[in-house]
Amino acid sequence: MRLMTAAAIALSAAFLTTSKAHASDPKPPARPHILVILADDLGWKDVGYHGGEIRTPVLDRLAAAGVRLEQFYVQPVCTPTRASLMTGRYPIRYGLQVGVIRPWSQYGLSLEERMLPQALKGAGYRTAITGKWHLGCYEKPYRPLQRGFDWQYGMYGGAIDYFTHERDGGLDWHRNEKALREEGYSTNLIAREAVRLIEEHDAKQPLFLYLAFNSPHAPLQAPPEYLDRYRAITDRKRQTYAAMTTCMDDAIGRVLEALEKRGMRENTLILFASDNGGPLPLGANNGPLRAGKGTVYEGGVRVPAFAVWPGRIRPGTVVNEMLHIVDWHPTLLKLAGASLDSPLPLDGRDAWPTMAEGKPSPRTEILHNVTPDGGAIRCGDWKLVVNVPRAGRGAGESPAPSIELFNIARDPYEKTNLAEENPEKVKELRSRLDAYAKAAVPPKGRGGPMPRDFKVPKVWGEDE
Repeated sequence: MRLMTAAAIALSAAFLTTSKAHASDPKPPARPHILVILADDLGWKDVGYHGGEIRTPVLDRLAAAGVRLEQFYVQPVCTPTRASLMTGRYPIRYGLQVGVIRPWSQYGLSLEERMLPQALKGAGYRTAITGKWHLGCYEKPYRPLQRGFDWQYGMYGGAIDYFTHERDGGLDWHRNEKALREEGYSTNLIAREAVRLIEEHDAKQPLFLYLAFNSPHAPLQAPPEYLDRYRAITDRKRQTYAAMTTCMDDAIGRVLEALEKRGMRENTLILFASDNGGPLPLGANNGPLRAGKGTVYEGGVRVPAFAVWPGRIRPGTVVNEMLHIVDWHPTLLKLAGASLDSPLPLDGRDAWPTMAEGKPSPRTEILHNVTPDGGAIRCGDWKLVVNVPRAGRGAGESPAPSIELFNIARDPYEKTNLAEENPEKVKELRSRLDAYAKAAVPPKGRGGPMPRDFKVPKVWGEDE
């Protein structure tokens, strides 16, 4: 079913603004404000509207006020997903398909890529990022202000301490690419900066605000008052993870309140997603989806996601068409009136008719990933997963890859391998996957452990 009304969803008046426009109107208002909210490591069932135990009332109301994207895909880990959003291109195009960029990595997202904020800025938008960048910082050209953002606040990398804002002893907290030392829990600080930007913004100019939380990514740390709300959860990791998620939900609520007070809410398109599936060993819950973060199974790449735009997206709807985060890039550019003439071909497709009107997805396939270790691709209802074992023990040994084929429409939880029964379908999808592998740029790195001879700087990304 492509579009259906979600039954028995209580709609909050705080999130529904009346408008004379209709969701079916093919011509949206010019230059909406855009708020993209990205959670970090949020599992499929870690939102209330998916039946989870974690309380996320703000996200639940937002999802009910717009369209839930129930077959929305991202990359298996952080950096590749963020790069996909910024470029509208799969990570294989620029060598970021494996691992994540560590703070000591001597590379970043290719400078040849045209970034989303660059294109939006060219269309007259003010552009700001508050939160996690994770696309490279070892040299100045790779940092946010050089990639199209007018304003930057937060961390360059990942896995910082939520209270000290340090990673391995080096500070990773910045405003406009200058080291910033301040007290506070990072989730609350990221939201506070977003609120301040909204309060000071001239609403006559369209705003692109990228609200990129590092929560609930490890390290598992939460304010005590939020931990108290989950005393009934006995597993310590799950308890802390839940507390972190509810804190983020509250923080999002404060940002929405700021939009309401400024009168910007009605003409703001809000997109929400997690950057990858939840990490099961660290307290996440992907429900019935198979596996989790770091894998190409559904639990690693299918995430909670929704879109909200009062008067333009019908409240309480659900889209079950497959979409990928690369699709948000051209969709936003088109809605913003920005140029779609990219110097490099986009993998993303305009998803607006699908999100707003329930029309079929503009894509027939999704590349989940392809690396030297294998990959996965979905074509229509069929999904192929190829796992290539690492080099064997014997000289010249070449282990055969494992092949799995699933019909996602009938088996969304990937329980039944149909590869032996459907050799022609395996051959068809393998040919498509191999074509992507042939076109891929070699991975820049695996984001491995810190080299033994590396000296941690006092401030990550700070020029000497």
